[in-house]
Amino acid sequence: MSAPNKSFDPVEPAALAASTLEAARVDALSAIAGARDLAELKEVRLAHAGDRSPLALANREIGALPPAAKAEAGKRVGEARNAVRVALEERSVVLEAERDALMLAAETVDVTLPWDRSPIGARHPLTTIQERIQDVFVALGWEVAEGPEVEAEWFNFDALNIPPDHPAREMTDTFFVTSPDSGLVLRTHTSPVQVRTMLTRKPPIYVICPGRTFRTDELDATHSPVFGQVEGLVIDRGITMAHLKGTLDHFAASIFGEGIATRLRPSYFPFTEPSAEMDFQCFVCRGESIGNPDKACRTCGSEGWIEWGGCGLVNPRVLIACGIDPDEYSGFAFGMGLERTLMLRHGVSDMHDLVEGDIRFTLPFGTEV
Repeated sequence: MSAPNKSFDPVEPAALAASTLEAARVDALSAIAGARDLAELKEVRLAHAGDRSPLALANREIGALPPAAKAEAGKRVGEARNAVRVALEERSVVLEAERDALMLAAETVDVTLPWDRSPIGARHPLTTIQERIQDVFVALGWEVAEGPEVEAEWFNFDALNIPPDHPAREMTDTFFVTSPDSGLVLRTHTSPVQVRTMLTRKPPIYVICPGRTFRTDELDATHSPVFGQVEGLVIDRGITMAHLKGTLDHFAASIFGEGIATRLRPSYFPFTEPSAEMDFQCFVCRGESIGNPDKACRTCGSEGWIEWGGCGLVNPRVLIACGIDPDEYSGFAFGMGLERTLMLRHGVSDMHDLVEGDIRFTLPFGTEV
């Protein structure tokens, strides 16, 4: 058997020529230097150092050379590939540093900026005014009473001296839970809370009763099928209309400002006797707009007074229905709408603003607690 012909020297492949390798190296270094970010550098790496790059293909050609030629060709290819590898590493370090610097600049937080630049939301003004009213009466020593919104018809009507043929007991005014025969309604006022209080507590009783109520009204600028009420109840010995008037004077002054006067106009409610509509002096014009066209007032319509709610002494029949002796005890009750109070206090003209949940409406009221 003959030995290998080590002296055979075939023509060197063009890919391994010194000029070809140098051109591939120069192209690679130029592309690496021109990469503007890591994404471009990745594409350059694939094109000039990947498996299909010119230098990788040239490296494959070395295997076809005789041993005497492999060393020289391998050295040239290795030097070119090493130069490309070093350039890729150095450029990668530079581009990573630039990327990190840009990220730090973009994500930098200036701790000297005002802390309240981002809006933090707001509580709904109906919630805050209800709590404000509660605080007024809690400060007087009253208690806050609550009750169910789905109420027995007896608590909502019968115990309050509202007769069976009263219009309020019709389906046109009241939401019945299933049918008129069910005996269950969505409460039309918070007065059932007063009844439940009188049934479960012994006089003296001083309670404020806020909560949601329901009536079959269409939603418009001044009405809503779901609205808030706040009612007050006092049962004690020797209670008169003078106590009621003094309480309402303090209530009005606490909500609308000091110096607001109130007046009582005769009215009728089945659960109070005598009954009255309660007005307070306009907190804008203070009555100066009456008969004075030069000082017209939009808030009260230049009438000088604004209707607020109903009130009166508790009807003895209601006391009897709740097991309280009307010969020993008397009391007074009053009720106002929360929405009406808010609209009057802040000049809100449309009920839609209160129910649509637009944060542009609630934000100006802030986060009062």
